[in-house]
Amino acid sequence: MDLKLKGRSTLITGGSKGIGFAIARFLAAEGCNLRLVARSEADLASARERLKKEYGVQVDTYAMDLAQRGRAQVLASKCPDVDILVNNAGSTPRGTLLEIDEDRFRAAFDLKVFGYINLCREFYRQMKARRKGVIVNILGNGGEAPDAGYIAGAACNASLMAFTRALGGQSDKDGVRVVGVNPGPVATERLVGLMKTEAKRKLGDESRWQEFSKGFPFGRAATVDEIAATVALLASDLSSYTTGTVVTIDGGMVNRGSLI
Repeated sequence: MDLKLKGRSTLITGGSKGIGFAIARFLAAEGCNLRLVARSEADLASARERLKKEYGVQVDTYAMDLAQRGRAQVLASKCPDVDILVNNAGSTPRGTLLEIDEDRFRAAFDLKVFGYINLCREFYRQMKARRKGVIVNILGNGGEAPDAGYIAGAACNASLMAFTRALGGQSDKDGVRVVGVNPGPVATERLVGLMKTEAKRKLGDESRWQEFSKGFPFGRAATVDEIAATVALLASDLSSYTTGTVVTIDGGMVNRGSLI
């Protein structure tokens, strides 16, 4: 399907791996020029070469820690013409309130919650001036079904769900759309690595990691492409009446009453 995105400029945080890189691939296939942000220069260089070789689009990269104050302003000054902002960078630790100390909790909020909010503020301002633009926030279904064993993720994602709905609920007045995507378990390198570790610890064989997927909907985690395809559609004009909402892609997990 031609989403009519050719030539548009997209900035993707956490864009060198996992869901972020999959989104980059889908948007590159539609002809978007890319700006990728991540912490690792080496990972960004690898992603840039793969994308340029396969799709022939312009790919610029920025190695930085978005948890640091002022990074959003730096990016906005370097990328004043972004049509699509995809906020994806963030990592929240698993654990209960008593297991996650203040420093780890604050670090999670600094990167994901304040990182998203600060980037939205800077790029929303630019989009409002042009009366055109789309912001897609990648969140997580933990914000819909809070789990005491993943309390930092529940708090971060619930905060950003409210933020996305509040901002997107009035952004039409400025010609801007703001939407969120709540993935459930996704078969990223990180998740597969964690499952392999668990398989080795509990079953004595890391190759049996897929056995831990049996409790997921359809007996598997989502693929990164399933998330990326939805993001590409939401970012396109085919979704031009969609704003202030959050799309959940978790195989129905939140409607089970439990994420386990």
